[in-house]
Amino acid sequence: MNFYEATFLYNLIHPLKSQFFDHFFMFISFLFNNGYLPITTGVILLFFKKHRRTGIRILISLTIGIIIGNGILKPLIARTRPFYVLGIEPVVKAPQDFSFPSGHTQAAFAFATSVFVSHKKQGIFCLVLATIVGFSRLYLLVHYPTDIVFGAILGISWGMLAESIINKFHKKKL
Repeated sequence: MNFYEATFLYNLIHPLKSQFFDHFFMFISFLFNNGYLPITTGVILLFFKKHRRTGIRILISLTIGIIIGNGILKPLIARTRPFYVLGIEPVVKAPQDFSFPSGHTQAAFAFATSVFVSHKKQGIFCLVLATIVGFSRLYLLVHYPTDIVFGAILGISWGMLAESIINKFHKKKL
């Protein structure tokens, strides 16, 4: 199954390959390496009372994703990345962990959902960015389409779960 999905992905992406897109999608992907953009944003928002809840939501959703998505699901499912299956060198430094689910996509959608809950206009921008992050992972051949779809579903779920957690504790004192 991995071979067919990897071949489909390669045939879909290969016609789009260009130096411009290589650099563009590497940059987009870099923003979510180790959670740089969402963690930094979440921490900064903690300093502003008006946006503190959003910052907390972002950090909670990312933490859930790291624990469940990256810590439990990736090693449990242990899916080989598409560039290995295809026997090609990826454009980016080869990730050393497993493919499913996409951690970048999961983090991007957890971040976007966390923002969207209380800031619709900015949240829509973040959801578009999250979609581009997911596509960047496909373009760079480090994930399969199903890794991206499930990463997005999980990220949205973590953002909504974080909101539920905050609502539960907010009544007591946040």
